[in-house]
Amino acid sequence: MSLQQQLNIEKLNQSLAKLNPPEIVEWVLELKKKTIITTNFRPYEAAILHLVTQKKPEVTVIWCDTGYNTPQTYKHAEALIKKLGLNIDLYVPKQTVAHRNITLGLPSIDDANHKLFTEQVKLEPFKRAMAAHQPEIWFTNLRKGQTAFRDNLGILSFSKDGVLKVSPFYNWSDEELDTYLATNNLPNEFKYFDPTKVESNRECGLHI
Repeated sequence: MSLQQQLNIEKLNQSLAKLNPPEIVEWVLELKKKTIITTNFRPYEAAILHLVTQKKPEVTVIWCDTGYNTPQTYKHAEALIKKLGLNIDLYVPKQTVAHRNITLGLPSIDDANHKLFTEQVKLEPFKRAMAAHQPEIWFTNLRKGQTAFRDNLGILSFSKDGVLKVSPFYNWSDEELDTYLATNNLPNEFKYFDPTKVESNRECGLHI
């Protein structure tokens, strides 16, 4: 029986909302299912990476790198990988940025080619990663208030493929995360760019 058949998400989200993020992670890990974290090293990602690896240091951390990150993001990623000893499995698009600049360029969100661009740089590497690891549980740092779509999720939700998505900081504000980072001496980096979203309140399709 799959987790989707076993778990009552609505009731669990009500009960988990009363717990703090470390308690949520502990509850999830007690399910003893194949677990991953995904990251793109955007702002506040250090919090979820620290939180989960404190409880499960060996957990696989999937980084789908579009190839369009800022120099600051790459430096931040390298520093955080070293600081937390992350078990990184890197996935990149099959075509280099230099090659794509010639064949497709960097289409705007209104360009008909933007859907193809998003598939190439974000969705295809992610699908490849998920197919390789076949997780049952997926830790991510989705939070209420980020997009209209995410406002309708919860601490727990299921992907379209039936993977249990867990967002321990779902109900936390930026200010609360700032405190978490400071308390745990964790870096943050705001010079981040997602070429598939451009605007921070858009979905790239990864979580829909």
